[in-house]
Amino acid sequence: MAIINAFGNIRLYVFLLSWFLVSAVCVWGRPATFLQDFQISWSESHIKQIDQGRAIQLILDKNSGCGFASKSKYMFGRVSMKIKLIPGDSAGTMNSDTDTVRDELDFEFLGNRSGQPYTVQTNIYAHGKGDREQRVNLWFDPSADFHTYTIMWNHHHIVFYVDDFPIRVYKNNEAKGIAYPKMQAMGVYSTLWEADNWATRGGLEKIDWSKAPFYAYYKDFDIEGCPSPGPANCASNQSNWWEGATYQALNAMEARRYRWVRLNHMIYDYCQDKPRYTVIPPECLAGI
Repeated sequence: MAIINAFGNIRLYVFLLSWFLVSAVCVWGRPATFLQDFQISWSESHIKQIDQGRAIQLILDKNSGCGFASKSKYMFGRVSMKIKLIPGDSAGTMNSDTDTVRDELDFEFLGNRSGQPYTVQTNIYAHGKGDREQRVNLWFDPSADFHTYTIMWNHHHIVFYVDDFPIRVYKNNEAKGIAYPKMQAMGVYSTLWEADNWATRGGLEKIDWSKAPFYAYYKDFDIEGCPSPGPANCASNQSNWWEGATYQALNAMEARRYRWVRLNHMIYDYCQDKPRYTVIPPECLAGI
């Protein structure tokens, strides 16, 4: 199971599960390796650098999981990583990290039983309020090869992508009184840890430690945004490429892919959970 927090005031899950390679380029345009832009946050012995730091391996065993974080925080922009998930029976494993009052954008990989689909959960915290979970079953085996997981965050909307397929859109509806994360810079955080008390099928599936150690791989880390601390006017600069007209709404192809994902692969949407929310959350009525 893995969680990717990308962009969050105090923490972001691996944005998200992780996310660097030689071709990775930061906002200032230099090639990135793991140690240039990230640091290990816990259990250094369980993170191995590969290919001279262009990729990393995360390890989970009975002794420990592990985690890493970006050295800088950012205001708006795009973050992406290529991740290869834990193969086979990975029920109860995951990646993540959080804190108190926060803005936060999460990718969470909830593990699976062999032969069953892998589930990705996304969540959004705005001004300290979360509980906005959506879950999608991936339409491919994410442990067979690397796939790209991306979060786009600008003044207009937040979009979660799996490869080139948008799986979630959260629009800026501040004009309608709905909170939108834009006041705090966010970092990139990723962890791999035991979560079999709630992750796979709500905690029904437990970790099979006979399959341990579990490995997840990350490469091609790409963060483009306004570093904080940095130029005070960067975050409000409408000429930043991620604020351009092309990125203010889904294009026609993305819109078709988005509908396809939601019609065929979405298995949970908090907006439709009437037992949990007797009053529909306002952002669900305003348009996600």
